[in-house]
Amino acid sequence: MKNVLLTYMAKYTTLSEEEQQAILEEIRVEEYKKGTVLLRQGDIPTVCYFVLKGCIRQSSIDEMGKEVTSNFYTEEQAIANFNLHTEDKSSPYSLTCLEDCILVVGDLEGEQEMYNKYSQLEIMTRKMMEYYFSEIQDELASFIASTPEERYKSILQKRPQLIDRVPQYQLASYLGITPESLSRIKKRVEKKIL
Repeated sequence: MKNVLLTYMAKYTTLSEEEQQAILEEIRVEEYKKGTVLLRQGDIPTVCYFVLKGCIRQSSIDEMGKEVTSNFYTEEQAIANFNLHTEDKSSPYSLTCLEDCILVVGDLEGEQEMYNKYSQLEIMTRKMMEYYFSEIQDELASFIASTPEERYKSILQKRPQLIDRVPQYQLASYLGITPESLSRIKKRVEKKIL
C-alpha cells in the first residue's frame, strides 16, 4: 500500500530513495472499517488523511436538520479540514468511511517537525493543495453553471467509480438533487448511450 504513496511522492518531489524510505517509516498508516466516523461535525480536527485505499464521505447536517453530502474522497486524495477561519476551530463536516479504508494519518501538530526534517515534503504538500484547490474551484464553478443532468454526466466522465461505490441517496445529495431525480437522470443518460 505504501507504494501508492511512493508513486505520489515521486510525482511531486525529488526526494532521494533513502529519504522516501525514511518518510515511509515515520508515517502512520491505519486501517478503518466501513462505517467508522473519522471526524464528527463540531469536533476540532487534530489529524489529516491521505487515502491509500477506500472511500470517505464528507457530510454535514444543515440548519434544517437535513444531511448533505459535500464530497467523496477516494484513492490518492488528501483530506485536510481547513477551518482556521472559524473562532472555535470546529469542523463544519463529518468524515465517514463508506468502505474499509487504508489511510495515511498525519498529526497536524507534528506536521511542522516533518517539514523541518524533509523540506520537500512541505513543497509536495503545497503543490498537492494548490492542485486540489484549483480542482475544487473548477468543480464549484461547473456545478453552479450546470444542470443536474450535466452534473451527473460530469461524474460519469471524471469519477465513474463513485457510481458503484456510494449509495444512490448520497450521490444524489452530492449532486444537489433527490434520489428520484437521480434515477430519472440515470435512465435518460443510459437511453442516450444505447
